[in-house]
Amino acid sequence: MRILIAGGSGLLGGELVRQALAAGHEVIATYSTRPGDITGIDWRPLDVRRREDVSAVTGAVRPEVIINAASRRADWETTADGTAHLAVAAATVGARLVHVSSDAVFSGARISYDEMCAPDPITPYGAAKAAAETAVKAICPEAVIARTSLIIGDARSPHEALVHALATGRHQGMLFTDQVRCPVHVADLASALLELAGSDHAGVCHVAGADALSRYDLGLLIAHRDGLDPLALPSGRRADTGPPGPLDVRLDGTATRRRLRTRLRGAREFLRPGNSPAASPAAAHR
Repeated sequence: MRILIAGGSGLLGGELVRQALAAGHEVIATYSTRPGDITGIDWRPLDVRRREDVSAVTGAVRPEVIINAASRRADWETTADGTAHLAVAAATVGARLVHVSSDAVFSGARISYDEMCAPDPITPYGAAKAAAETAVKAICPEAVIARTSLIIGDARSPHEALVHALATGRHQGMLFTDQVRCPVHVADLASALLELAGSDHAGVCHVAGADALSRYDLGLLIAHRDGLDPLALPSGRRADTGPPGPLDVRLDGTATRRRLRTRLRGAREFLRPGNSPAASPAAAHR
């Protein structure tokens, strides 16, 4: 397949590029400020906020599949408008669209959310992601909307960097004991997205890890894996600090798991000390 990966220089985008290239696909990847360090693919600068630029890139490369891994948390134009631009471009060139969404579209009021649950965001980022989903459904009804959770990636994710900074005293802050998510390994997530891209499934999928953990408990797992002192990790309650936001949000991906070959491991498994990326169950499906 000829695959265009929007946001290819990010954590998830980079893993998608690696796996797609290893699987023999023709890969074109976009970046906002600088290309990734993976060779053998076509890197293209792209500001998804500019509809004419999105149209120009997709018109030039004519992808069969577009995977949207581009997002900027505080930027509505990138997260919402940019997604709409990619959806229009996909419809124009006849490409299959796989859009990566987030558990941020939910408020946490009901804790467990399956694929049939309607978004009820309570943060600006969640609202932008919900708007992006609405645009995709309206413009590309055959697209896949893949909601995911906190992405972890062998010491390469922001949460892992935060745990290291807190454990070594380089950062002041805390890990919340009441903010629960279903962390997913970036390799498993990328494998599942590529599998969905090659399928005929349409609609919402929940692609998250098997374990529901607080950010603090997740931090303890990271500390044990990386040889950090878990007692050095400060903890607190999200409900007692900062602006309001979702607390306990658990993506129920039972229906999605039934249709995937890729196994979406839980954090207790993929953060086990000594567990290596090469041992990932997703590797067989890359």
